[in-house]
Amino acid sequence: MRYLTFSAPEDPTPRLGVVDGERVVALPGTLVDYIRSGSRETRPSRHNNAPTYRLDQIRWHAPIPRPSKNVFCVGRNYLTHIEEGARARGVGVKLPDAPVFFTKAPTSVNGPFDDIPWDRSVTHQVDWEAELGVIIGRTGRNISRADALDHVFGYTIVNDVTARDVQKNHFQFFKGKTLDGFCPIGPVVVSADEFGHPQGKQITLKVNGIQKQNGNTRDMIFAVDAIIASLSHGLTLEAGDIIACGTPDGCGFARTPPEFLQDGDVMETAIDGIGAMRNRIAAHS
Repeated sequence: MRYLTFSAPEDPTPRLGVVDGERVVALPGTLVDYIRSGSRETRPSRHNNAPTYRLDQIRWHAPIPRPSKNVFCVGRNYLTHIEEGARARGVGVKLPDAPVFFTKAPTSVNGPFDDIPWDRSVTHQVDWEAELGVIIGRTGRNISRADALDHVFGYTIVNDVTARDVQKNHFQFFKGKTLDGFCPIGPVVVSADEFGHPQGKQITLKVNGIQKQNGNTRDMIFAVDAIIASLSHGLTLEAGDIIACGTPDGCGFARTPPEFLQDGDVMETAIDGIGAMRNRIAAHS
């Protein structure tokens, strides 16, 4: 199943839906409500009295527009990304012994086709990071690696947009990665059973039609099950939590010369089996 959050032409209120061909079938409640209920509908046609809309009629929102807590993120999770960062900084390559975790605030979450607001008084180095997103479906703590994927509701796309100069100035990840609107998510959440095993999915990002990132989730240093096991050690993961699993190489800061996003640039972030997001940079000051 492919779940989304959308608003209809006659009502701007976000609502839950499920994709049925070229249409979306409206469901009651929110995606988080649905996940926590434990309901697992398999055929949208069961909702015979539910309103339906053409996909080209609706406005797409992030599947979980306002998470109840920060988005969990994993840094330095692809060897090629670590290597490019080391080259850019002129330092040696050191692999992490455990997943590197940070978070992005709920106010950073943005829609899959919405503009990314760029405040030029805050940053001049806006960069891209295409990532696989995991939606937790079953609450747990101290989850074993063997059981980890059983706690996943589904998968989505995350673009961990980053202000590199802010990140550098503050000597940590959080501030430069959590500016307003710097976390587009979507366009859908694909249920775990439909998506299949999360390792082995192609992940790409284009800027203005030019490919910048082209990786595969099989190359993660810490696979999805290892991430969940490590993160949940002494920390409760709740149904509806979001985890972004790290980015492959091809980021702008590590290019020669470095490349950063400009006003009007368009990013297309795609993962096999999920689809693609399309976000434009919109400058203001």
